[in-house]
Amino acid sequence: MPAIHARLKKLGITLPKAAAPVANYVPFVRVGSLLTISGQIAFGPDGLVKGRLGQTMDVETGQQAARLCALNLIAQANAALDGKLENITRVVRLGGFVNATADFEDIPHVINGASDLMVEVFGDIGRHARAAVSCPNLPLGSAVEVDAIFEVQ
Repeated sequence: MPAIHARLKKLGITLPKAAAPVANYVPFVRVGSLLTISGQIAFGPDGLVKGRLGQTMDVETGQQAARLCALNLIAQANAALDGKLENITRVVRLGGFVNATADFEDIPHVINGASDLMVEVFGDIGRHARAAVSCPNLPLGSAVEVDAIFEVQ
């Protein structure tokens, strides 16, 4: 069993099926050694995590939503790489978007849910650059959306 899949199993993580796009875009694009994954929303086994941080959702719940986004990013990478996650040599960047009220300031803490999962799954190569911003709304009412760039071999 390849190392990343073994680590996922050890962490008790089962990858979901990579989601189909909901509009006119592709879920991933590979250019040279870079794999860019389109934004993934907080969809999990219980459905879409909807809400607005600072209004209907607390930081911990937002972190769990961001973790779901990261899990969906890994599922898209797995699809893009034909199941060969070991071909990822670096998580380069995450872009995090948080559905939040204008006065909500814990945006970086919410996106830590995604960042922490990348490090749990990929170890040191999971450490990445990042942006974390708030938005007044996200697709389908999702609480969080995260996109990613991976370096691959």
